Amino acid sequence: MSAVLEPATLSPEMLHRMDAYWRAANYLSVGQIYLFDNPLLKRPLRIDDIKHMLLGHWGTTPGQSFIYVHLNRVIKKYDLDMIYVSGPGHGGPAVVANTYLEGTYSEIYPDISQDEAGLQKLFLQFSFPGGIPSHASPETPGSIHEGGELGYSLSHSFGAVFDNPDLIVACVVGDGEAETGPLATAWHSNKFLNAATDGAVLPILHLNGYKIANPTVLARIEREELEQLLRGYGWTPYFVEGDDPELMHEAMATTLDRAIEQIKHIRHDARVNENSTRPRWPMIVLKSPKGWTGPKVVDGVPIEGTFHAHQVPLSNPAIHPEHLGLLEDWLRSYRPEELFNEDGRLKPELAELAPEGDRRMGANPHANGGMLLRDLRMPDFRDYAEDVPEPGVRGIGDTHVLGPFVRDVMKRNAEQRNFRVFGPDETASNGLEAVFDFTNRQWDARTIPNDEFLASDGRVLDSMLSEHQCEGWLEGYLLTGRHGLFNCYEAFIHIIDSMFNQHAKWLKVTSGLPWRRKIASLNYLLASHVWRQDHNGFTHQDPGFIDHVVNKKASVVRVYFPPDANCLLSVMDHCLRSRHYVNVVIAGKHPAPQWLPMDAAIEHCTAGIGVWQWASNDQSGDQDGKPDVVMACCGDVPTLETLAAVSILREHLPELKIRLVNVVDLMKLQPQSEHPHGLSDSDFDKLFTDDKPIIFAFHAYPSLIHQLTYRRTNHKNLHVRGYKEEGTITTPFDMTVLNDLDRFHLVMDTIDRLPQTGQPGVRLKQRLQAKLIEHGQYIRKHGRDMPEIRDWKWGKTMTARKN
Repeated sequence: MSAVLEPATLSPEMLHRMDAYWRAANYLSVGQIYLFDNPLLKRPLRIDDIKHMLLGHWGTTPGQSFIYVHLNRVIKKYDLDMIYVSGPGHGGPAVVANTYLEGTYSEIYPDISQDEAGLQKLFLQFSFPGGIPSHASPETPGSIHEGGELGYSLSHSFGAVFDNPDLIVACVVGDGEAETGPLATAWHSNKFLNAATDGAVLPILHLNGYKIANPTVLARIEREELEQLLRGYGWTPYFVEGDDPELMHEAMATTLDRAIEQIKHIRHDARVNENSTRPRWPMIVLKSPKGWTGPKVVDGVPIEGTFHAHQVPLSNPAIHPEHLGLLEDWLRSYRPEELFNEDGRLKPELAELAPEGDRRMGANPHANGGMLLRDLRMPDFRDYAEDVPEPGVRGIGDTHVLGPFVRDVMKRNAEQRNFRVFGPDETASNGLEAVFDFTNRQWDARTIPNDEFLASDGRVLDSMLSEHQCEGWLEGYLLTGRHGLFNCYEAFIHIIDSMFNQHAKWLKVTSGLPWRRKIASLNYLLASHVWRQDHNGFTHQDPGFIDHVVNKKASVVRVYFPPDANCLLSVMDHCLRSRHYVNVVIAGKHPAPQWLPMDAAIEHCTAGIGVWQWASNDQSGDQDGKPDVVMACCGDVPTLETLAAVSILREHLPELKIRLVNVVDLMKLQPQSEHPHGLSDSDFDKLFTDDKPIIFAFHAYPSLIHQLTYRRTNHKNLHVRGYKEEGTITTPFDMTVLNDLDRFHLVMDTIDRLPQTGQPGVRLKQRLQAKLIEHGQYIRKHGRDMPEIRDWKWGKTMTARKN
């Protein structure tokens, strides 16, 4: 035992009771993994008492239960507002066991009662068909972090404590998890915490030595090197090491008291003494054997303290009957008769160790954030409208128009401190610079005189160039009952694909749990998008995040492509007010044409899709009221190129009847049976016809439109142009040319599918092919697009011709 022991923190009686409570948690954890019946071992164990499929993870479980028991003590001693984040991947048995022992589990799930029958159901449901997963899933009380994917526990924990001044998050970091990029970066989150206005995170690095089949790096470097690493990250690490339960209990109690006292001192120094010096927050390194208190050796193979303890140490008693005796010995080593009454209830002298009411970590409202969620105080987005006296007037850039609206959302909610903007060093670059008129970036590291917008009390978190951290912070912020906006370059949002994936799954599962309250939506604003990354080149050109998003559950995901600033304002107002969705909004930041005045924008965005009559000339129609062609567009640049294509067609082929359909809500394209926003087949056919060519200009990969519409009547006539993985450093218009999304290709596509255009169509196509050659020559000579491209606008003459 290497920890230096101070005078006893625990009385002998308290130490005995805490150890018994820990044994009870370990007993319940083993029971969850193995037992089908006989939950209190009132008779010798039989093969038919064992589950047929043994699924679960033992290795991290006893250490996590050890931590939970000790946190209960300091919660009661110091009256702490604390939640528990289980970072190791499959720590579910520990968290379920401890929330059951504290009573929270049975309050939420009365069928899992605190008696023998309830114990059997608790055991049976674990990793069992119709039951619960093996990690700290949404079904688990007190959980805001599912260990199904490693690396985000610490960033989630910091997100939870921003603007939560009384909250402490005890974050258990697995030493395997600590090897992931997101977690290794998350140690720096302490440079963004304001001790005066935020809560505290107490990381507990669970150093049990092994991953699935290999040692962990942090367990194999020297103690001095590990301590230097953690101190270099800005922490004050305290070490608790060993395997003797009695010594470990005392060492952990002493160390936890020291850490809590240090947190209290830091808070007092910042809030009362107004000390703004960045503190070195405490953390704990708990070094204990993997699979602690489990089987030492099985079939001659060492188990405890090795990677063999990671999952199920005794894998199949039915095939290896000698394992049945080992399992019974293991379970009885916890002496359940000392822990539970005859009816299966935890003995009162042990039950009283748990905190009461909302102080229980499984019952803390911060872990069920919808309970604390308050509506945002929203300004009227109409007040920020662009003046659009006619279609095509030049705008300053759609996100630059949105910026003052987001700024004022922040301003109106400053008092209740429940809205923040997150992003990886891109907020100003993405056109939201107006937010800095009101607030700064939160930053608690050193500053120098030429820094801009850095302060310890900022409301923007974008001073860390890590999409992982910004996403994790925002998720933790949302899960504990607040609102936020994540802005990012479109190409690099891919970095958090898997984090989005886990959050979407969390929303899907929690929507079916009546006790889980709905939380604010996760809102993404993707700017600096594929069609305006001409200056950065191919590396910055990728709209594929959208494909990833639409594969998630239709009840959760929404994707919006506002074509101009007024539509963006309308869409963002809707998204910020929404609950329990993932909203993805793609918008441009560069000067671009504006199409709709605010009232028309609201009407269009509310519908999500519609015909722009002012750009169409099919109003009179033929006998069946159909156009000759439907020109559809989704996204700001595709809308611009489609309107330019329509203007060419109407000028050179004036007899052609054209209908222009603009899509804001991408999910409108899906059938109603697939997505709640989807159009009925009859409504879809009214827009797109059942037999006419559809030339569809799309922001992202064309295959996605086909995926969404393959069941539609007229799918065979749908021709989609979009990004086809062609890009480089070039001009804005040439980006569309490279991908056949430009106005000239759209016109030629139309002519190819309308034989009635005859010789006029042939001649027009030849002219446009020549234009493409001219374009290529011009940009290589002048370094910018031709004047007729740069200066094009939807003119009054074209509108008049329609009439």
